[in-house]
Amino acid sequence: MSDLALPPSSAMDPERRAWLIATTAAGGVAAAATAIPFVSSFAPSERARAAGAAVEVDLADIPPGGLKTVEWRGKPVWIMRRTPEMIAALSGQDDKLADPNSSKDALPEALRNPGRSERQDLFVAIGICTHLGCSPSAVAAGTSNPSVGEDWHGGFFCPCHGSTFDLAGRVFKNKPAPTNLEIPPHRFLSDARVVIGDESA
Repeated sequence: MSDLALPPSSAMDPERRAWLIATTAAGGVAAAATAIPFVSSFAPSERARAAGAAVEVDLADIPPGGLKTVEWRGKPVWIMRRTPEMIAALSGQDDKLADPNSSKDALPEALRNPGRSERQDLFVAIGICTHLGCSPSAVAAGTSNPSVGEDWHGGFFCPCHGSTFDLAGRVFKNKPAPTNLEIPPHRFLSDARVVIGDESA
């Protein structure tokens, strides 16, 4: 048997017990004070929340054939008011398009049409090429741009690697872009207003 014997619990020093309780409590408070900011750092900042928020856009200032660019989640979003001629140009090109029915795109049923839009006169798309992320530019029908060809009906041309898209953002065959332009979630509030980024759309 060992010569070291523990004193009976009744003989423990009360000051030592109080000291142990106080240091344990202080350690718990310090751990909680450290954990709260650490856990809070995983939440998005106010700036990040604002950048991801839906954007409401006034459509009244877009003339027929005009294009308005707004920013949503750091990306350019195009809103184009298509004329009846532009809408008519969407037909009859299916054999030239890589994915004319947008079968590779995750689109809601309301957008599964040649115009890829709920309203045929208004087209909403993210203005970033699906190849390497360049920003295409709008090229009108009848332009003298040799990169789009003589039978060009209007659409978008990416100058980085030559991808071309029609007025519904559908990519033409044999181009570097693998898919059509992305359509962001959106819904029309009225004839003159649209909300971009509304996930309930």
